[in-house]
Amino acid sequence: MENLTRSSVIIVGAGISGITAGKILAENGVNDIIILEAADKIGGRLMKEQFGGVTVELGAGWIAGVGGDQINPVWELAKQTGLQTYFSDYSHARFNIYDHNGKIFPSGIADETYKKAVDEAMQELKRQEANEGSENLISSEELSLSTEKTPIELAIDFILHDFEMAEVEPISTYVDFGEMEFLVADERGYDHLLYKMAESFLYTSEGEIFDNRLKLNKVVREVQHSRNGVLVTTEEGSLYEANYLILSTSIGVLQSDLISFKPSLPRWKTEAFGNIDIMVYTKIFLKFPYKFWPCGPNKEFFIYAHERRGYFTFWQHMENAYPGSNLLVVTLTNEESKRIEAQSDEETLREAMEVLRNMFGPDIPNATDIIVPRWWNNRFQCGSYSNYPIYVNRQLVHDIKAPVGRVFFTGEHTSEKFNGYVHGGYLSGIDTSKALLEEMRKEKERRSESQGFLLQPLIPLQGSSTMAPEDSASNLHKCDIPRQHFLGNCKLSLSEAIL
Repeated sequence: MENLTRSSVIIVGAGISGITAGKILAENGVNDIIILEAADKIGGRLMKEQFGGVTVELGAGWIAGVGGDQINPVWELAKQTGLQTYFSDYSHARFNIYDHNGKIFPSGIADETYKKAVDEAMQELKRQEANEGSENLISSEELSLSTEKTPIELAIDFILHDFEMAEVEPISTYVDFGEMEFLVADERGYDHLLYKMAESFLYTSEGEIFDNRLKLNKVVREVQHSRNGVLVTTEEGSLYEANYLILSTSIGVLQSDLISFKPSLPRWKTEAFGNIDIMVYTKIFLKFPYKFWPCGPNKEFFIYAHERRGYFTFWQHMENAYPGSNLLVVTLTNEESKRIEAQSDEETLREAMEVLRNMFGPDIPNATDIIVPRWWNNRFQCGSYSNYPIYVNRQLVHDIKAPVGRVFFTGEHTSEKFNGYVHGGYLSGIDTSKALLEEMRKEKERRSESQGFLLQPLIPLQGSSTMAPEDSASNLHKCDIPRQHFLGNCKLSLSEAIL
């Protein structure tokens, strides 16, 4: 077992919210921090991998919310660091819907089906708004499954709801920052933004972090917390003690049993965690010896209409971002993601090839490689991002983000307006660290007041012109508190203070 490591603040998780929180703390003079990351690198759900000769993003892949009156802070970071991005135009995807015979649905039918789906979704939103607070509300996916729909209707329902098209519901990201989305396709990876942020407060060299305040491969399993501080135990037995803890793990991890709390978190906190869904979003990448799909204007996205909702529905080629890469990406969500994660990559490849041959014919080449992320079965993530109810109870939002004593919570799931997005994680890191700094300031004031209160009785004893020394001593004895014991307690209480 390692020796106990002491710091002012422990941050659990080195994703965008954790790194942002550390940066804000450092900018405000709190450098005595420890960042504990379970994985072997920073980034969290910003996760790149080399595949097919290029860098692909297994996690977050877009900067959503660009082009509005307000500037998305992540877009601003991307511009500052020169991150390579490409505009994604989803508006033509519905005109590239293939049936199982490889025929594209006529644009008129596709457009009519799309408009009908939007109208139905708007009606459902109004119904849910009228029944706000009712426990009988069902999700859009459950609604689509409860009524008979054709394959094209199921496909359009999938892209409307699982891809959160802005025309269905007033998503704050698009309302505040704009409706454009940009694909991140940079050889340095989306997580390059985090490394640039880390450079401002952690020691780095040539893009690598060498600061011993960042601890990788440290899986937090237990958090003991009291009014005096926190004690964190990692899986291999390392101990870390601090005055405060910022927990930036995902809502999925908070719902799991990975981290135990002593004492247990209050019921209002665990119930709030349980009231938030965790979405699973899986991007499967396929490498081919050559491209066989259309790559002309407005052909970046194409859709497969199947009788099962979400079955290899949404496809994208990577030629715009990486010309000549011969890569396709198919996105699965939720139950289909969980099903795919439970089977072999070979079986997934077989299913994907069958779908592609239905669309493009039997003579297309086999994929030479496949990569299947497993976010649901990753115990450090337990899913992809949080999914709040459409109409959120204000108390739920408060309970999700509220600290428990000296344990603070951050992450995209704590962002009321931008949960589920990278900028939600970034802004939550700022909000949480500022809340902690304010608490530290108040604690310092309380300590100063307490110190003044404790020392005041000593003033007449040490310098009063109206009391003789012997009277002072006799008064001390009357209080039945030996002078050295009184001062000792005062010193002890100060040594336990946070600053």
